[in-house]
Amino acid sequence: MQCTLCPVKCGADREHFAGRCGVKGLTVAKYYLHPYEEPPICHTNGAGAVFFGGCSLRCVFCQNYEVSRAARGKEVSVRELADIFRALEEGGADCIDLVTPDHVSNLVAEALSLYRPRVPVVYNSGGYAEVDALREIDPFVDVYLPDLKFFSPALSKRYTGREDYFAVAEKAIRFMAEKQIAWDGKRLLSGILVRHLVLPSCTSDSLRVLDFLKEVLPASAPLSLMRQYTPMGDAAKFPELQRRVTGREYRRVVDYALSLGFENLFTQGKESAQAAFVPDWDL
Repeated sequence: MQCTLCPVKCGADREHFAGRCGVKGLTVAKYYLHPYEEPPICHTNGAGAVFFGGCSLRCVFCQNYEVSRAARGKEVSVRELADIFRALEEGGADCIDLVTPDHVSNLVAEALSLYRPRVPVVYNSGGYAEVDALREIDPFVDVYLPDLKFFSPALSKRYTGREDYFAVAEKAIRFMAEKQIAWDGKRLLSGILVRHLVLPSCTSDSLRVLDFLKEVLPASAPLSLMRQYTPMGDAAKFPELQRRVTGREYRRVVDYALSLGFENLFTQGKESAQAAFVPDWDL
């Protein structure tokens, strides 16, 4: 069967060959209690993060480069994935955090049909997702955690090879934003939390991303503006990406978000831009 699950629609027969994403079936690079997600996600004990191997977007600056290129990970069955969800929940996870699931969302949905956690299920996506695929897994998802990366087609083409990134992500974000928001104190039980990574020399694009998010997000939806960019992956091939974001650049984006009326805003200090925050891929 030709795979058209993600927007790349590479047509690979993934029963026999890897697709553009780099994998055939389910590959897990690591699962553990992850303490570094936003506070409404990791809450008290940490998010039960499951890092899936492979990615169809393949940002040149990916901090999980080995995983997104499918260089790390172990193949697991749908049943084994369901057992991982159970183990994380029994280990005290405040949620099940599905990291980069778009290219395996159909199989993740199967695993969730075998074991539905009692804690929120978080769909942690790069934003480049097909709405039809999201509809399939939506009954199992409590919280959407997309990273809306670019507005400019020129930037997305340069850094991901996908000129249509925003055209696709816009539809996906609009769909995700329909999820009703619910809180338990400071813990997000249902809804959407959008992330945006501020990149060097790209603040004007960040402002256009914020304009779009102001239009589409519910007033109570939290927004995370990330300052954690660290030159990694193939960033060495791009001179403009070989530095961290300056305080002036980051403050420009934060100030604009505040001027638009985003009140439930999460920000990062400059100390977040460290390779030390990238997990060891030891499963």
